[in-house]
Amino acid sequence: MKEYVFLNGNYVEADKAMIPVRTHAFLYGTGVFEGIRAYYNEEDKQLYIFRMKEHYERMLRSGKIMFMNSPYTIEEYMNQTIELLKRNGYKQDVYIRPTLYKSAIKVGPGLYDNEDSYCLFTTPFGAYYDATAGLNVCVSNWRRTADNAIPPRAKVTGAYANAALIKTDAHNFGFDDAIVLSEDGQVTEGSAMNLMFVQNGKLITTNTTDDILVGVTRNTVIQLARDLGIEVVERAVDRTELYIMDEMFVCGTGAQITPIASVDKRPIGNDGKLGPVTAQLQKLYFDVVKGKVAKYKNWCTPVYD
Repeated sequence: MKEYVFLNGNYVEADKAMIPVRTHAFLYGTGVFEGIRAYYNEEDKQLYIFRMKEHYERMLRSGKIMFMNSPYTIEEYMNQTIELLKRNGYKQDVYIRPTLYKSAIKVGPGLYDNEDSYCLFTTPFGAYYDATAGLNVCVSNWRRTADNAIPPRAKVTGAYANAALIKTDAHNFGFDDAIVLSEDGQVTEGSAMNLMFVQNGKLITTNTTDDILVGVTRNTVIQLARDLGIEVVERAVDRTELYIMDEMFVCGTGAQITPIASVDKRPIGNDGKLGPVTAQLQKLYFDVVKGKVAKYKNWCTPVYD
């Protein structure tokens, strides 16, 4: 079966989709992107794209920061995504990667006099982490890039060199992933996902102004928690607080909701096992993304007629 991508207005066979080696985004990391999931519901025989509109809205906000003019409207992006998924005919969970990028063939980092192009690919994608097992993480020696340097609130391709260094060091030191501090020593997020904490029954997360990507999954978890009657607090978090939280988990399109078992070799809670608040949110989340909860069905866009 042929696989297709969408590249600059055309549906192209994946192995024939090419960009020139001198493309600006390749040379300088001047692209913005999204990671979107679609979940296959076997009972419904349906593929549901989760919170697609919100992802494309964020992509355009990232593009604005990077002096990009979108070639399409939100509705057009969404229709192209549905059409591409139909052409590829998946009956399993899928990862969707749209990228808006600077495509001038030139040397020099400037974003001016630099046209914008767009590509979209999809690929089968299961669990990034084992959602039933807790992650053992460390606090990274690397710092998160700051808003006044490479702004984390924009999902810029070049900024992920920072995430790559963080993730690689954690792996090389025997950890599953890492927690990253800002230049002033406050907790920001994971290598490429947001952080959530539970203390005394309250859900705590870092502020949107704490050098984080304002995650679609983060916002989803906050909404679900509030609907469950769980108090949510957004505030600055100190490093030492990491060691004394009752529960902790990462969340993101890739990570979904995955518990953290230990930080810097210190078990979370009493034993590092899955906590009750995390378990409640995780179960609800996995039902929601597969279109099983009527209240949140508007977050799920069906692909197949």
